[in-house]
Amino acid sequence: MADTTKKMEIGISTFLEASPHSPAGTPVSHAERLRNAVEEIVLADQVGLDVYGIGEHHRADYAGTAPAVVLAAAATRTKRIRLTSAVTVLSSDDPVRVYESFSTLDGLSDGRAEIMAGRGSFIESFPLFGYSLDHYDELFEEKLELLLQIRKTEKVTWRGGHRPAIRNLGVYPRSVQDPLPVWIATGGNPESAVRAGTLGLPVVFAIIGGMPERFAPLVELYKKAAAQAGHDPARLQIATHSHGFISDTTEQAAEQFFPHTQAQMNTIGRERGWPPYDRAAFDAARSLRGALYVGDPEYVAEKIVLLRKNLGLTRFFLHVDFGALPHRDLLRAIELLGTRVAPIVHKEIARMEGGQ
Repeated sequence: MADTTKKMEIGISTFLEASPHSPAGTPVSHAERLRNAVEEIVLADQVGLDVYGIGEHHRADYAGTAPAVVLAAAATRTKRIRLTSAVTVLSSDDPVRVYESFSTLDGLSDGRAEIMAGRGSFIESFPLFGYSLDHYDELFEEKLELLLQIRKTEKVTWRGGHRPAIRNLGVYPRSVQDPLPVWIATGGNPESAVRAGTLGLPVVFAIIGGMPERFAPLVELYKKAAAQAGHDPARLQIATHSHGFISDTTEQAAEQFFPHTQAQMNTIGRERGWPPYDRAAFDAARSLRGALYVGDPEYVAEKIVLLRKNLGLTRFFLHVDFGALPHRDLLRAIELLGTRVAPIVHKEIARMEGGQ
């Protein structure tokens, strides 16, 4: 059971999908999707959600190539919501610029910025920025080391194998938060869980298939690595990211979300050699123990509470922008997540865990 001293945070993650693949969809330009994102962040803040994350991708069907810029556009129009990448593809970026961008966001938001660092499941950024996939793992390890050093000290001296050395140079502006939060994002790689635990960093698991409860061994591996490195496991933060959609009834949510999910899964599946995605797979995934959080507020809340019970998570990201849903439907799902789902989750966790 989860540590009752930890708050359960609930938020939104998105890749800013811009071009629906559904035959019934209407294409959305990158510019319109970016403007819509700011409106969504403002609404998420108004309805009490805790965090909003934008993933970095470099392909035609996503507009989120520069998460920090979009988040900064919303920073001065919001008051309390935390603003994070989801993820920053650190392997193909410069840690100095990553820190500078997010510390700038931290200043604009008065201390609400975060970085979610990952290696990237989409690989378009590697050739785009001149990196070889042959160095996929070592690039991430080296650049994470530099990023953590930058957030620790104002003047940096560092040498690695894939970036020019830095000799006692300052990196500015410094973040409002000390240190600037850095999360490790993973799709379920045990080595990533161990790395996050050893470093004492919070971890985010992307759970987009199978049964979420199967990630419990990875959570334990993460905690064990943290304890062995001298970190207090009770202070660790654990998040998950899963696709889903909320509407007034479960049937309505399923009918709205399925065509977009099927189209997007088949688009990605053709690139990766997956079998065709059908309604049976969709319905199995939205069952109580499945990885799709699709339904009315009560049902989605029940699934989140089960996830808390099984994994002890402290933060849940709902990825509603899948298959480029219409903007009005995204706004409604965000509203329901904040006003209906979150209160049920917090009340049930308090009851289950003895008065949080």
